[in-house]
Formats: sequence, structure tokens, C-alpha cells
Amino acid sequence: MQDVLISPPLWQYAVLFNRFNYPFELEKDLQLRGYHTLQGSFPYYPKSMKCYLSQTPDRVPAERHQTGHLKKFYLLNAASLLPVLALELSDGENVLDLCAAPGGKSVALLQCAHPGYLLCNEYDSLRVRWLRQTLESFIPQPLINVIKVSELDGRDIGDAQPETFDKVLVDAPCSNDRSWLLSSDSQKAAWRIHQRSSLPVLQGDLLRSGIQALRPGGILVYSTCTLSKAENQDVISKILNSNSNIMPVDISGIAKICSRDFTFAPTDQKCSLLVIPQKGKAWGPMYIAKLRKKNHEYTKIVT
Repeated sequence: MQDVLISPPLWQYAVLFNRFNYPFELEKDLQLRGYHTLQGSFPYYPKSMKCYLSQTPDRVPAERHQTGHLKKFYLLNAASLLPVLALELSDGENVLDLCAAPGGKSVALLQCAHPGYLLCNEYDSLRVRWLRQTLESFIPQPLINVIKVSELDGRDIGDAQPETFDKVLVDAPCSNDRSWLLSSDSQKAAWRIHQRSSLPVLQGDLLRSGIQALRPGGILVYSTCTLSKAENQDVISKILNSNSNIMPVDISGIAKICSRDFTFAPTDQKCSLLVIPQKGKAWGPMYIAKLRKKNHEYTKIVT
């Protein structure tokens, strides 16, 4: 696994099509080159989303940003789609992407369904610019009108908009193992070691805020791109142990269904998955956990 993480030539890139400017010619080309779709393996895969994968480290050249022009595809780590798919989005739902930059998961959310309202939040001002450009590059103007970009501290959104959203994605800041292993800067490495110890506290605070913003009966998905148990399973366990209104959702069956494209490591939690990169399946690392907020009526009966 480490060999894959520290060897960019082994990395693979999935091609997520933009349904608002569909790349028909590219689709034919990818099929001829042996790419296959992710669609066949996932239990609740929306028909409107199409993503092509290759089993080799092939890469399609990225498109440049042009004002007023919609890009036809987005290159991404295929494991990044799993948190989005786990939300099981439907048209008309109110959706919160709590830590949205650079915008790939927001774009993917909009390939799944037409939300009634999508709030893309990012606290870092530089990353907000990146997020806005990504949305402008992929989303047509009529749909942009149902999207709001905010720059709030994610820990404050629950207080600002309690029980507002049907679905919440918390793609939390994490220690990011790919960039960690590739870094040769000793000062940056020392800073990251210090940061690693404080990240679980931030991640827990963001999760609690997301839960507060979630309506009763709604779904929240938590994700990171690290292998760290402290930032993954431990964060989820603390949330489940301290919140009587949150219940885990079993997604363990997905590992068997998606084994063609992804390699999974055990997490000892039925509500979570951990994708680990292997040669030929160089996706991840990606941790995904799925939670549901109890309805008020259910909570009253239980308590």
C-alpha cells in the first residue's frame, strides 16, 4: 500500500462526466481504451451519474478553466465518490457540504440529483476561491441559483441553521496520507505531526455541528482521506457514544459489492468502510461512515 501512495506513476484517475455538458466523444474513446463504469457495482447508483475507471494508471488530460464554458469531466480519486453515493440523494432535498473545497464532491452531488438547496461551505478564504471556480466550471446558471457558497467556520453552522438539511456531508480536514508521505519538507512534517494530535477534536466538533444542522430522519456521511484510526473510527465511536439521537447505518455490504474496483480494510464498524490503495486499484485512502438522525417520535419512545 505504501508503495502505491509514494509512487504517483501508479496512481489512477477516474473520469466523472458532467451531465450538464456530456462528453459523448470522450465516452467512446474511454470505452475503446478499456475503461469501465463504476455504475454496475453500487447498490444505489443514480442513473444521472457516470464515472469511468481504468485498471491502469492512465490519465486523461485535464481541461482548463474558461469563464462561461462548462467543463465536460472532472478527474478524481474514484474512492471520493463513495461518500457522495452513500448519501443516497434525491431531487428536491436540502443538502449541506460542510467542508466543500476544492469542490469535487459538490460537483459529484449535483451529478446525482437536483437539490432544492445546496449549501457549499468552506472556511479557508483561498480554498473558497477554488470552490467557486469549480462550481462555475461545471454547473449551469439555472442550477447555480439553488447553490449558496458560505465561508463560515463549519463548527458554527449547526447553531446557525439547526435541523435544516435532509443530507449532510462532512468531508473533514484530515492528515491526508498521500500528501503526508510525499512531503520532503521537514518543517511541514513537524507541523503535520503536531496537527495530527489536534485533528480528531476538530473533526468531532464539525461532526456535532453537522448533526445539529441535520433534520430528524436525515442522513449524515463523514469521510476523510487518511488511514488514521484516531481520525476515523475513534471519532465516529465518540459521536455514537455521546449522541442518543444518532444511529449508525450499516454499509458493510458495499465492500463485497464493490470489490471489483476497490480494496477494503476492516474497520470493525458496520457503519463504516475504509478504502486502501493497492496496485491496479490505487483508490484511497478513503474512510466513509454513515449515520442517521432519529426522528423526534422515535427518540421519545426509546427514552
